[in-house]
Amino acid sequence: MKILICGINYAPDLTGIGKYTGEMGSWLAKNGHTVEVITGMPYYPQWEVSSSYKKRWWHRENVDGVKVYRCPLYVPKKVTSVKRILHEFSFVLSTLPIWIKKLFSRKYDVVISVSPPFHLGIVPLLYSKIRSTKIITHIQDLQVDVAKELRMNTMFAMERMILKGSSAVSTISKVMLKKIEDKGIASSNCLLFPNWVDENIIQPVAKKDSLRREFGLSQEDKVILYSGNLGEKQGLENIIEAAKHFRDNNSVKFVIVGSGGGEMKLKEMAGEAMLTNIHFHPLVSYEKLPALLAMADVHLVLQKKNAADLVMPSKLTSILAAGGCPIVTASEGSTLYKLIRKNQLGIVVEPDDHGKLVQGIRFALENSLEKFRDNARFYASRYLSKELILKNWETILLKLTNSKWEKQASLVLINE
Repeated sequence: MKILICGINYAPDLTGIGKYTGEMGSWLAKNGHTVEVITGMPYYPQWEVSSSYKKRWWHRENVDGVKVYRCPLYVPKKVTSVKRILHEFSFVLSTLPIWIKKLFSRKYDVVISVSPPFHLGIVPLLYSKIRSTKIITHIQDLQVDVAKELRMNTMFAMERMILKGSSAVSTISKVMLKKIEDKGIASSNCLLFPNWVDENIIQPVAKKDSLRREFGLSQEDKVILYSGNLGEKQGLENIIEAAKHFRDNNSVKFVIVGSGGGEMKLKEMAGEAMLTNIHFHPLVSYEKLPALLAMADVHLVLQKKNAADLVMPSKLTSILAAGGCPIVTASEGSTLYKLIRKNQLGIVVEPDDHGKLVQGIRFALENSLEKFRDNARFYASRYLSKELILKNWETILLKLTNSKWEKQASLVLINE
């Protein structure tokens, strides 16, 4: 197949949507398909264009056998609702020269438009109509909060136009599929394409081989780890509040690994509270991720109340594959709550309540977690396998485009 992917984020992002889009593109290329990508300069999660891409404009590069077209975009230092919209629209406008060239070049079998930003889908949709090409809109996040906040009804109209104009709409969870169907999209046009983990790379590692020594931690320390995007609206301040309750226990260490818009606020809170039991570190390379995850006795997966019913957090997939025990914030009855409890993958506490978080941490430190760790690794291998999910995705693309291809793929079983 000849595949064109468009998304604001792509490899070499280590977290978030760009990580998954990058892995999808490289997997399809390695499996014999011709893949091209229109994307922005790498900037996530630190919200700053990577040093090697600064002062660069439109250019083309090869990433794992994929031809990648990089487009410049506005990246705000401090993210607000308005600045985020400007950031996203700057990328949409920046891609226009590439799309115009594509109108007069070879035809693709399928275009995959990755959302958010959802309004990015306008240009790929127009391209697909002009060139009579199949288009899949893949939704990682429905991204309606900003539109509600600014009362921008035109965004909802634009969203409906994109979804109804797509050959198919895919998303990452059954709950999100239902929400898309509620927008008037026929269930026959809705596809489940969940996020995954490479369980052959992210594997359990012995504590002695972890990054504890590199991070200045002893083998006897009890390590509470949060690794990922440090967003301003994730409730991460509860980690600081929880750390206060363990300040007199020298063996309990809180480690925060990542970057993002909320990083400075968290560091200021820790400094003001004069906490010596909390440590900040930048993200590590993907190759070091198994060793990073292995140093934790407990992993923190924090979600706001309204988020836990939409999607399994991407950081959780890696934790499970590494055989870690997560403490997950999720409201009772939510999809994430049911998933964790049903499969006994970890400890669940109420969101936005640092008291409940402290209780969960104490329980984890005082009890055996082997059952959770064994269940986590089994679940990841059975239901989150990168190879199985992407083989299934390949099959869907082939059926959609009616492409002739000899390979056969297994169907993925999603246990939600």
